[in-house]
Amino acid sequence: MKAKQCLVIGLGRFGTAVATTLYEMGHEVVAVDQKEENVERVLNLVTHAAILDATEERALRSIGVADFDVVIVGIGTDVQANILATMNAKSLGAKYVVCKAIDEMARRVLERVGADLVIRPEHDMGVRLARQIATPNIVDTLDLGGDYAIVDIEANERLRGTLKDLNLSNRFGVQVIAINRSGRIEITPRAEEELRPHDKLVLIGTSHSIDELRRFLGS
Repeated sequence: MKAKQCLVIGLGRFGTAVATTLYEMGHEVVAVDQKEENVERVLNLVTHAAILDATEERALRSIGVADFDVVIVGIGTDVQANILATMNAKSLGAKYVVCKAIDEMARRVLERVGADLVIRPEHDMGVRLARQIATPNIVDTLDLGGDYAIVDIEANERLRGTLKDLNLSNRFGVQVIAINRSGRIEITPRAEEELRPHDKLVLIGTSHSIDELRRFLGS
């Protein structure tokens, strides 16, 4: 994975989480905020941290905003500052700007002034939670990148019989890599393994294959 150069503007809870996680994943992260205490909190957790007012175009130019692969504007409740920082970043040639919006109106404005991606963290998390509750057979998902993912699926009435009989690899293009049975995990189970109610299958496959299986289980 090629390391990206990332600029995070605004170091509240959201911005701090994004900045420190990107750094932990091996990317170069410059994190800026107007408040000294916010900057001090991440000093040793990112590549470089600085006190900077991103609503000032000159300040953003001074750190070379156009040179970053991704600019994340995580300014929270100050919608005006969020919009100004986004406009400045885009006008100075930022390649890809991701913005946090607190509501639908802010999202529309940020998109209009040039944001490449606008997210609403609480709203988006709520949607994901609702989908997970609505499809309880899909317990968890781990995105592996490159269109592959690992999913944890609880056996229902459509997943009965032996793994050989179910033939999931040929029918759906997914591979069973483990079975979790009452907390006991069996890695690479045998084809003759018979599934029981409440068994959890750990599967690997493409997003398309997993969606096909999801439709089958939900139908």
